Amino acid sequence: MAWTRPATAQSAAARTDGVLISPKPRIIVTTDLGADPDDKQSMVRLLVSANEFDIEGLIVSTGCWKKNQSNTVMLDKIVDAYGQALPNLQVHAKGYPSHAYLKSISVLGQAGYGMADVGAGKDSEGAELITAAVDRDDPRPVWVQFWGGGNNLAQAIWKVQHTRSKEELAKFISKLRVFDILGQDDAGAWLAKNFPDLLFIRATAVYGWQPPKNGSYQKNDIQSHGPLGAVYPDTKWATEGDTPAFMHVFPNGLNDPDKVDQGGWGGRFSLKKKAGIRSMSEVAKINKESETQYDPYHMYGNTEEGAKAIKRWSAGYDNDFAARMDWSITSNFAAANHHPVAVVNGDTSRRVLEIPAAPGSTANLDANGSSDPDKNALTYSWSFYQEPSSYAGTVKIENSSSSTATVSIPSDAGGKSIHVILELNDNGSPNLYAYRRVIINVQ
Repeated sequence: MAWTRPATAQSAAARTDGVLISPKPRIIVTTDLGADPDDKQSMVRLLVSANEFDIEGLIVSTGCWKKNQSNTVMLDKIVDAYGQALPNLQVHAKGYPSHAYLKSISVLGQAGYGMADVGAGKDSEGAELITAAVDRDDPRPVWVQFWGGGNNLAQAIWKVQHTRSKEELAKFISKLRVFDILGQDDAGAWLAKNFPDLLFIRATAVYGWQPPKNGSYQKNDIQSHGPLGAVYPDTKWATEGDTPAFMHVFPNGLNDPDKVDQGGWGGRFSLKKKAGIRSMSEVAKINKESETQYDPYHMYGNTEEGAKAIKRWSAGYDNDFAARMDWSITSNFAAANHHPVAVVNGDTSRRVLEIPAAPGSTANLDANGSSDPDKNALTYSWSFYQEPSSYAGTVKIENSSSSTATVSIPSDAGGKSIHVILELNDNGSPNLYAYRRVIINVQ
């Protein structure tokens, strides 16, 4: 089979009220829908945020908790709910993909479990979709997110490995990124072992960042809100365990996803790859040698902060989801809140800024020009983000709660980096956040 991209695919760039923002991340999701309600929950949050991404595939996959799949019925129900909410969503933000487009990229992947379903004659619509996305003439990387097992990507790479030259395979791998939630089959270890140049994150600290289980937030702000709220189920084990996969690439000005140590809504990861980050215990129960046979394999893993690296941004991502659910139920723009736009030193994009400075000098940061589409009042907060900074001392920021701030560069910071975060929030309901990261490279 050969995958052909629908003509209704989305564009690579976006604008909000004439302000240029960063190119959208390209993402493909593989989800073991039906194994745990949390995949459905994460899918609702992803779709209500779909204007922020170029979603190029929604693939129903297997995993250690659901070893077989036969159809896309569960996925179709959620995508159809999105279609009902879409006219309202389009009132509040540009860039939402059409219902027909999302239906066209909702496909069945490998029907069987793990590496046993990878190899000659094992092609699936999901694997072919991944291959077509990577082959597309687009300089942006493709982030494949494992909400379940990873054998769809394994099949795509296996076929490229066996049908193309080494140079073509290397080019193919260079365009891929993986964000693996917990590890739910043996394909991740196979990929990391055989393709060490593949940027591969295995996130294991995916619990602890969420609001209380089945609490008032879910009931009042999410589940009560129209067709998408109706397909957001109660939590059985853990809430939205897969959401950090797309929060890592959420283009909110907080981080560059390729710089895994920067930290953002999806967590923070060590720059030093770790050996033998094991999948969920169920994988070894299925076959005790499923991953050890590939030792040593190396992946990027969570820093010691664990889920705290996500939780620190909870007001931002909780309110973002709640506001988007508000959008889904009203066609009146004025009846909901919308995100402010953060501008730093004249830069209106969401990219991470880097500026030079000398030891003992000062760096001036100016957020004048920031705005709010609802004309709400804005609150500014500048802070030193120590964990990703290579400078380990104290950094003083004057006027840290005003639109302009001054960073005092320590005299012993030569050769080090200082990460400063602007958190800009409005006073709407719920109040919404915009971020900008400035990395000061001390010469």
